[in-house]
Amino acid sequence: MAAVQLVEVGPRDGLQNEDAVLSIDDKIELIERSVASGAKRIEAVSFVNPKRVPQMAGAEEVMAGVPRSDSVSYIGLVLNRRGLERALEARVDEVNVVVVATEEFSRRNQGCSVDEAVAAAHDIVRDARAAGVAGTVTIAAAFGCPFSGEVDPATVGELVARIAECEPAEIALADTIGVGVPAQVRRLSEVASRNAPNIPQRWHFHNTRNTGYANALTALEVGAHALDASIGGFGGCPFAPAATGNIASEDLIYAFDRSGVDTGVNMNVLVEAATWLGGALAKSIPAQLGRAGGFPVG
Repeated sequence: MAAVQLVEVGPRDGLQNEDAVLSIDDKIELIERSVASGAKRIEAVSFVNPKRVPQMAGAEEVMAGVPRSDSVSYIGLVLNRRGLERALEARVDEVNVVVVATEEFSRRNQGCSVDEAVAAAHDIVRDARAAGVAGTVTIAAAFGCPFSGEVDPATVGELVARIAECEPAEIALADTIGVGVPAQVRRLSEVASRNAPNIPQRWHFHNTRNTGYANALTALEVGAHALDASIGGFGGCPFAPAATGNIASEDLIYAFDRSGVDTGVNMNVLVEAATWLGGALAKSIPAQLGRAGGFPVG
């Protein structure tokens, strides 16, 4: 049976674009439910300025309360030196850095140029590794930019090559605004493999235009090491218009299970978690599996 890692991003990317701000206890419960599902990599917190993203406040308190296990790796999003210091103090297992593929979105999202973001990523990955923490890099808006439009795959390839110089544990290609299609997945996989042949690929898709699951299955076909998904399909990017709809973890696991792909994650536990989260956010659940259930038996 084939295998791929699920990176559960609900506790971070799933919450950052929601109107409701969960309590610290609720954030911890969401992570506990993620662990109970069998998820081994969980994007738990973001060490960004809470004034810009109030939904991410309390990262240190969350990390102080999560269940610790050698089999579970907690990821913290960091964008700068201060974020890395906070992440290390909070004892995350991995740090993820974001580099945006276009200048305008980079300045709007992170307040810096692409070159400055690449330099910061190099420093963060290097210093995290020195502290014994894995460092990964996500290239955001790799499939398209809400402000600059189409993104040339060659541009993404050049970014991959520059990021590969700091030897991150993984490079993720993100369809931040949910415009991608399977043909783009194949092209980007080719340029990423050519420019960083020894670095595992992770993929991050949104289902904004109903192409996220097709993209995820295509990424699996081209050798994805890991795929991001969010419990219930909640989430999006607060700095891009209409960037809604992460692919839902439970819907993705259903597709993988029926395709003979092992993730070690229980979709029924994810459905229960999505029901709980929908209640906590006072919002309907975007995912489909909780409505229809798994494959009918008997």
